Amino acid sequence: MNPSFKEAATLCKTIMRNGYDAYVVNARLQDKAHGQGSVEIDICTDMSLPDLQKIFPTVEATETDTAFAVFRPESGIIFFYPADTEDGSHPEDCVAMVTPRLLKKLQDTGEIPLHLACPYLPRPKELHDGFADLESGEIRLVGIPDQTLRQNYLRAVRALRFSANYNLPIEHNTWMAILRAARRVLDYASTNDIIDEWRKVEAENMAAFVRLLYESMILHGLIPELAAMARIRQQKNETEEETVFDHTLDVMAHYPQELPYDWYGALACLFHDVGKLHTAEFFDGRWTFYQHHRVGAKVTRKILSRLHFPPEEVDLVCFLVRHHMRFHFMLTDRGIRRFKALDEYPRLIEMVRADIKARGGSYKEFNHNMKMLDRSDTPEDMLEPLLNGGRIMQLTGLKPGPAVGLLRDALLKAQISGDVTSVDEAVAFVARHSAADSL
Repeated sequence: MNPSFKEAATLCKTIMRNGYDAYVVNARLQDKAHGQGSVEIDICTDMSLPDLQKIFPTVEATETDTAFAVFRPESGIIFFYPADTEDGSHPEDCVAMVTPRLLKKLQDTGEIPLHLACPYLPRPKELHDGFADLESGEIRLVGIPDQTLRQNYLRAVRALRFSANYNLPIEHNTWMAILRAARRVLDYASTNDIIDEWRKVEAENMAAFVRLLYESMILHGLIPELAAMARIRQQKNETEEETVFDHTLDVMAHYPQELPYDWYGALACLFHDVGKLHTAEFFDGRWTFYQHHRVGAKVTRKILSRLHFPPEEVDLVCFLVRHHMRFHFMLTDRGIRRFKALDEYPRLIEMVRADIKARGGSYKEFNHNMKMLDRSDTPEDMLEPLLNGGRIMQLTGLKPGPAVGLLRDALLKAQISGDVTSVDEAVAFVARHSAADSL
């Protein structure tokens, strides 16, 4: 074996003993390419330049042919290139077969094998690695899109994120490459990496991102429960129907209008109707989804746990899904006070507001509850009963004393709980309790 290759192999072993990866790039081709004179060897490693210099002090920085470091032992010259560290790359494309320096050498000698027509070339990572300049006005993968995706299938999700956040279309050939690779995205890109990309989507762009996930078929494999909602229809209003999936995206789009930047609130909107898949029932000419909020919270917990969300985030989103129907109904005094006792009630209010906007529905119940919410700020001991002490004595024949005060307090509690809502009901309440006390 050539002394330079022995030296390179020794370097690789030393790097690996320090907890990093390293390998000689295609030793067979390099042996053909070095020719006469000083031998040059290419090594790929995930070790950084500062760490290399701690072990090999004579290693120098270089930008030659995208190599980031060079080492000059007596036997020749060794170049260091960045290794592929992307978990989402295709197995056949994650090991470098050729470097720019080696490619030029092979061109000079005329020995370029056909299988190296589109080799993996190790290059330093950039912010938009694999993507053309966004100033072009579209999201486009550089080179041959299918081949660029093979180097890292996470780029498919990243392209959808760029499109949603920057409001830019995806170039046609790039879109077709993503569509063809949808299954491989889930095969090779880890769930954690996909969710990390998702977390970088702004709340106001979440609906656009989820729609792209659906249209690219990635959502079907990632969260099939959500994709299935596109096949469930419901009544939008008295004259129109819509799919549950379209309604969900509309709610997600409206939610950030009142609570911008609330990523978890937008995520809860995504899952708020997922229970309809399990509760749908067609009866008397229309679809019903009774208790979908309760079932949806359980389904959401299963999904988010599968996607490796932290427990505290799972609890938050499931709580919002579980209670998102509370503010839809016209609440009594007691109901509004119980609602306001919920920790996340402002988010729940905005989920209902977004739902009404998405349907073009009536604000009758919503406005009533908002007024009741203002009333709930008044302490219970400051509220007045519908009947004062004098009226109570007139109706019951009681004399001034503790009995009148006890009856007045009981009436006030009945009002707060919603059991008494009018003067007539208050008169009947006092009459009943007065009769019961006299027995």
